[in-house]
Amino acid sequence: MTILSKRASQRCLSRDEVREFIAQSTSALGINNKRVLVLIPDATRSFPMPLLFDLLESELASRAAACDYLVALGTHPRLSEEQLSRLIGRPVAGGKCGRAHIFNHRWDLSETFLDVGTIPATVVENISAGRLSRPISIKINRLLFDYDQVLICGPVFPHEVVGFSGGNKYLFPGVSTGEMIHHTHWLGALLGSFDLIGTYNTPVRALIDLAAESVSVPVACLASVIREKQIEGCYFGPAREAWKMAAEHSAQVHIRWVDHPFRRVLAVLPRMYDDLWTGAKGMYKCEPAIVEGGEIILYAPHISEASYSHKTYIDEIGYHCCEYFLKQWHRFAHIPLGVMAHSTHLRGQGSYDAVKAREWSRIQVTVASSISEQRCRQLNLNYLDPKTVSPEQWRAQAGEGMMLVPDAGEILYRLKTAIRAEIDSRSTQVSEEATRASLV
Repeated sequence: MTILSKRASQRCLSRDEVREFIAQSTSALGINNKRVLVLIPDATRSFPMPLLFDLLESELASRAAACDYLVALGTHPRLSEEQLSRLIGRPVAGGKCGRAHIFNHRWDLSETFLDVGTIPATVVENISAGRLSRPISIKINRLLFDYDQVLICGPVFPHEVVGFSGGNKYLFPGVSTGEMIHHTHWLGALLGSFDLIGTYNTPVRALIDLAAESVSVPVACLASVIREKQIEGCYFGPAREAWKMAAEHSAQVHIRWVDHPFRRVLAVLPRMYDDLWTGAKGMYKCEPAIVEGGEIILYAPHISEASYSHKTYIDEIGYHCCEYFLKQWHRFAHIPLGVMAHSTHLRGQGSYDAVKAREWSRIQVTVASSISEQRCRQLNLNYLDPKTVSPEQWRAQAGEGMMLVPDAGEILYRLKTAIRAEIDSRSTQVSEEATRASLV
């Protein structure tokens, strides 16, 4: 498959430049009279989907026998037709926009999936360095197999579980479910977002790429790097290659290296995150730059729920460090691994003394949202009345160990190597013994 790339030198790409690139990419696919399924992100990513939808419809749909779209939700809530309309920038009615079908990934229905193989236990154990030891069934949305070509179309950002988002992640967990989602996210939790995020070669990415080899339909990838909601770079080709080029570009655009750690951070969450499940990205992206004993405040007056998809489980377990679950495995064996992974990612690094039943966290996580103080305490989170928070005041105080992050959730903050190494040496690591106790 042809590999193409286009990157703006000192500005973002114009509409005509993006159109030209998409025309070249779709021509390279050879999709005349073929059925094409495009995997697209939901609204929790900064991405000019209306522009891409217009250009794909213009350059691809006119030549393909069918060009339909599947929103790679993972386990996010499915979108209403009103939300789908906003996502693609055109009216969606009856699940269609013109000739194109616009599908939600129905991860909540067992009949959605087709079993396409298994990753053997020995392979899982080798890739995970012994952290996981069971075989993983590879299940994916059977809709893919109604088409001649799958095209992944989405942005690449630093990601807490897989290092950088995009590429084959749109297959697993984007349009997958069950074991693959839970095992990969739990492996990410065991390895720790603090170290994984913004790195290329992660064990989780290795499992995802391996699972993708079981998908028999040809898969191509159109990956984009976004700066201030505009496209700065486009990459096309096989999913691994296009993703890798985009990830290298993303590292230059989306990682801020700081000289000194921050004591307090106010992360202002944009409205595209409508619960803590998605808004937790504001925590992941700032954690590596916060000093031990510091605090991050997630400021989101519009958020009133921890998780719309996983509310029952989150209410049951709250937010804790990884050791809290590992050292009490008998209490939490019934909880989906992906939910526990999310819990640990939001809470951050820490340790748990099972004898004293005492938990220690490297940094404090405070929520200033419409979630009540009582509920925040029940979830093991600090509470701050959002009415008492002034982003403008934080902006004025920035540079005194304090940082304001507007539109938090996509830019990753990291300490430069020497300073980060000093903090890493003091961070509590998940014990090998505790990890082995959780083998699943």
